[in-house]
Parts: sequence; C-alpha cells; structure tokens
Amino acid sequence: MSEPLRYQISCPGLPLAVYREVVAHLRQVKGVLSDLIPQTSQQFDYKDSQIGGLWIQYAIASNSESRERVKQILAYYQNRYGVWEENTEVIPSSEGLEAKS
Repeated sequence: MSEPLRYQISCPGLPLAVYREVVAHLRQVKGVLSDLIPQTSQQFDYKDSQIGGLWIQYAIASNSESRERVKQILAYYQNRYGVWEENTEVIPSSEGLEAKS
C-alpha cells in the first residue's frame, strides 16, 4: 500500500470515557495513531456522545498484524457498546506517518 489510510469512526451514544479508552488501546499498536474528533452538533442531546468520534491512521510501513490488532480492539468494544459507523478517506502521502519504532 503506497498511502496510509485514515478512518473516522463513531458509535452513537458511546460515552467520552470509553472513547478515550479505545484511543488509548489503539495508540499501543505499532504503526497506528488515533485521537478523538470533537462533537460538532450545535444541539445538546443527553443521549448523544460528548465526542464526534475518533480517527485511526496507519503508518505507511504498518503491517497486517497491526491492522488485525486494530480490528480486534474495535470488535471488543463493538460487542459491548454497539456498531461502529465508519468513514474512510485516503490521506496524501505528504501527510503520511513514519513507522513507529
């Protein structure tokens, strides 16, 4: 793969603390970066999450083991909290990540 992929995912109603936990787990995977996406809704709804979602970005040199580990982490949380809604985009290589050592 010549360019890294960046995924934006969300799980409706997922609490902020759980989003933070997911991001912490994803950051432990070699070749992967992740962070939270702010909530963009102008209307407050108690049932909505305080966060808009999270993004996951693979380094150019990430391997299949890293991608599989990310899938396992996301599956774990999906089984407990609900389905992830995913939006995928390709990031130009000039914004690509270097491999984590």
